[in-house]
Order: sequence, then structure tokens, then C-alpha cells
Amino acid sequence: MDASEVVNAQPKVRLRGVEKIFGEGDGATVALEKVDLDIAPASFTTLVGASGCGKSTLLRIIGGLDYQTGGEVIANGHPVTGPGADRAMVFQQYSLFPWLTVMQNIRFSRLLKANRGEWTSAEVEAASGRAEALLNLMGLARNANAYPNQLSGGMQQRVAIARALMPRPPILLMDEPFGALDAQTREVMHDLILHVFNLEKSTIIFVTHDVEEAIYLGQRVVVMAPRPGRIDSVHTVPLPEKRTQDMKLAPEFIRMKRDIVERIRETSGMKTDYDLLEKLSRQASL
Repeated sequence: MDASEVVNAQPKVRLRGVEKIFGEGDGATVALEKVDLDIAPASFTTLVGASGCGKSTLLRIIGGLDYQTGGEVIANGHPVTGPGADRAMVFQQYSLFPWLTVMQNIRFSRLLKANRGEWTSAEVEAASGRAEALLNLMGLARNANAYPNQLSGGMQQRVAIARALMPRPPILLMDEPFGALDAQTREVMHDLILHVFNLEKSTIIFVTHDVEEAIYLGQRVVVMAPRPGRIDSVHTVPLPEKRTQDMKLAPEFIRMKRDIVERIRETSGMKTDYDLLEKLSRQASL
């Protein structure tokens, strides 16, 4: 799908006036207020913003794991009323089943269907082939029979991603999936998920605190502001589809990172805090 097709296609995810309020009365907290956003098919959208801006809450609402208190959420042309096979989610914590091997974890969702007798032999064979393909894609072929506690953090996250991709979800939701990894492993995972994205053509919505990560991975970066959570700005990433780590040193990348960080500081009040710290530092040096 080329750029013009993405622009003209119907949104894969459509948010209109989405609100989320926790609690009631005087103790109520407005987590999200009037969020409007369209996510195109086969696109990679990243969400960034200061803590408390509602990024993860919004992602959970799209995934059907939480419910909005106002507005409308449409995914794949249907209102979201709960979790569904059309939306897979990957969390920061790997959430693997420790008693299952790597291959068994990857095939878990398919095994549930098989146990209910809903599969033909052809479907079982096709699923087995896909599990093998995902195992190889994630570089886990040698670890097929290993258990999660025998794997590094990066490898466990690869298993979690493969498991999410197993049923070919049209929409993949990722909530800071690389936040717990070291910098070097995170870079490897960045290139891996971009490779998977180009192969699978899922629609990916990716939450992160890391602005550099958001730019490197995303086709669009959505900046959210806190108190209450809302969309502040949307930035189109001026990078080609095929990306390399050295692009992070390009002037346009650095300029975009600076602009987005500035927006986050301004919308969260961090800029005022920095000004105060600078003033205190000057006073201390007198």
C-alpha cells in the first residue's frame, strides 16, 4: 500500500470525542478529554507525552481492556465493546506462561481453538507453519523448547510479539514493550519490529516515553498532553520506509526530536520547572 492509498483508505481505528473519567463526584479524575484521532490501515503510529497524559489508558480502550466514559471507538469498522481477535496487545511485562515452552507460548491462542474442536486438519497444519515462520523471524529457532526463565529479556519480548502476531491481527497495540530493555537490545528490537511491520502490514499503535524511539519507529508521532489527557499535536516523520540507526544523527531527525520534546515540556509544565531550577542554580552560585 503506497502513501496515497493510506491517505485515501478508511481509518483502521477511529476515535471521536473519547473521554475517560476515573471515580465520581469531587474525587473524579478526567484521564482523557475529547480525543479525536484516525489511524490509517497498515500504518505505524507512536504516542508520546509526559506521565499522566493517558497514553496507556487510550491504548487499553482501543484494545477493549478498558472502557471510555464518553465518545466512540471504532476498530476495523465496528464499535469496540471489549477485547477481540482483531486487536492484539503487547505489554512492557512479557506476560509469558512460565510452564510453557517458547513454541507453546507462541501457539497458545491457536491451541485454545484446537482444544474446542473448531479447527480442521488443514488449519492446524497452517497454524503450525506460521508458528515456525514466526519462530524463525524472531531468531528463536534454537530456543523453541526453552522455557521463559531460560531466556533474556529481549528474547522473552520476541516471544510475546510472536504470540501476538500468531493469529494475524489487523491491529497490533504495543504499550512500552521495550521500556525494560537495555539500550543495545532496544535498538535490535527497533529494527526487528520495523522488519515485522514491513512484512506483516499490521496497523501498529505504539506507546512510549522515548521520543527518539517514537520518531525512529513511527510514520506519525502523536504528542499527548496531561491534565486532562488530550492530543496536543501530530507530527509526520520525514524518514523513508527503510530505516537505519544512523538516521538518528540526521539534522531533520534531531530537529523533530527537539520540537517534540519542547511540546512535551510546554504541555506538562516541565518548562516552568526547568526555569525554576535554573533560577535556583543561579541563586545558589551567588
